[in-house]
Amino acid sequence: MNFLLGIEKDGAMSKQAQLDELKAQILEDDPTPELRSGATQLVFGVGDPDADIVFIGEAPGKNEDEQGEPFVGAAGKFLNEMLESIHLKRAQVYITNIVKYRPPNNRDPEPEEKKVFLPYLIRQIDIIKPKIIATLGRHSGGLFLPELKISQDHGQPKRITLKLAQENIKTVILPLYHPAAALYNGSQRQVLIDDFMKIPEIINLINKETERK
Repeated sequence: MNFLLGIEKDGAMSKQAQLDELKAQILEDDPTPELRSGATQLVFGVGDPDADIVFIGEAPGKNEDEQGEPFVGAAGKFLNEMLESIHLKRAQVYITNIVKYRPPNNRDPEPEEKKVFLPYLIRQIDIIKPKIIATLGRHSGGLFLPELKISQDHGQPKRITLKLAQENIKTVILPLYHPAAALYNGSQRQVLIDDFMKIPEIINLINKETERK
């Protein structure tokens, strides 16, 4: 067995290896035993560890719990279609949730559940270091923007400072409606599609800012 797998040339662990280690850490820590006992499996996250965009939802649903991957049901199909509309594939972004186990009967995640999973989510972000964090739904958006009013603030990028383990970094939060809600609300659906179309331009502006520095 090659024990050097996941180790890059400079001796540092690859991002994927760090994410795998973090997933193992959550399983070991067992931060929410009650949620874990009622779920099929941990739903950690999926996608490109070097992604420019991280999409963060709320918690796994039934399909996600069964397949171990976030956004794989009807909402996931809608998300995939929107990604394709801006010429991106699912494999080119990173997708996760705040809470990593399915709450019973798909109820909303409770404040304490979001709180205990937050350090792991921050570590995920720290490893990936995306240019944009696109939050899906009010629970996810409110975690980063406590004053968020999703009906007013959707589609408006906000620059915030995240306190990470090693350093504080400035990043851009893009609050979006949750695809599941938009599926059943025609007006929200079009708003979400329109907001999604802003993503390439936001990344372009961030890249230009970085080049000027």
